[in-house]
Amino acid sequence: MKTTFHYLLILLINLSVCRLFAQSPYELKNQKEFTILGTGLVTAGAGLFFKSKTPVFTAEELGTLDVHQINAFDRVATNHFSLKAHHTSDYFWYGSNALPLFLLAGKKSRKEFGKIMTLYAETALLTAGLTLLTKYTVQRARPFNYDPNTSFEKKTSSNAKASFFSGHTSFCAANIFFTAKVFSDYYPDSKWKPLIWTAAATIPAITGYLRVRGGRHYPTDVLAGYAVGATIGYFIPHLHRNRIRNKNITLNMGYKNLQLDWKF
Repeated sequence: MKTTFHYLLILLINLSVCRLFAQSPYELKNQKEFTILGTGLVTAGAGLFFKSKTPVFTAEELGTLDVHQINAFDRVATNHFSLKAHHTSDYFWYGSNALPLFLLAGKKSRKEFGKIMTLYAETALLTAGLTLLTKYTVQRARPFNYDPNTSFEKKTSSNAKASFFSGHTSFCAANIFFTAKVFSDYYPDSKWKPLIWTAAATIPAITGYLRVRGGRHYPTDVLAGYAVGATIGYFIPHLHRNRIRNKNITLNMGYKNLQLDWKF
């Protein structure tokens, strides 16, 4: 009788532990989600407001722009005005927005795609908000303002003062770091992880390079955009990690003994 009870107890605990490990890697809490989404909405709204209040360059102001007032590290951007590089960077930006859809390919992530999209909405909204707010409070002149071949109309738009930091780079980094992080959390033993993280590090860097070559941003613009986007893309999923699921649990079973270690 004792032996039967012993094995039944082992079976019940084993089933409980298996169910514990089968839980989602993420948990959503209303207060946390409202806080993150609210922050994204407020920063995005503030960014759009400041954009609407940004005065455009006058002809006199454009005439006073001096390339020698730009720091030596960033000055290189005023020598590049490639339309091809500019348009290619658009493809990287637009394409990165579709990356989270690749998570539909996996069974585990596909089952929780609604939850993943909630996290992605927070990532995208917060990235957009911080990018817009920074651009139109800093109001840094883009490199193309120093190009004599750039049209006067382009130089006198509000976008001409939106150099810092690079939105293409921040969005691209946020999208791909988010996808890489979520994939790693759902499939921690996947052989594809090194390739995915290599792409996560490389693609935003290429996008940033193209933005500099296109005369749209300075090197410091893309470095800042990379850092902001990568941080948001990685830490939004990380902050939602399921604490119970990620505890270190060890179950040792023997004929007449049972030991369950739960490390916090």
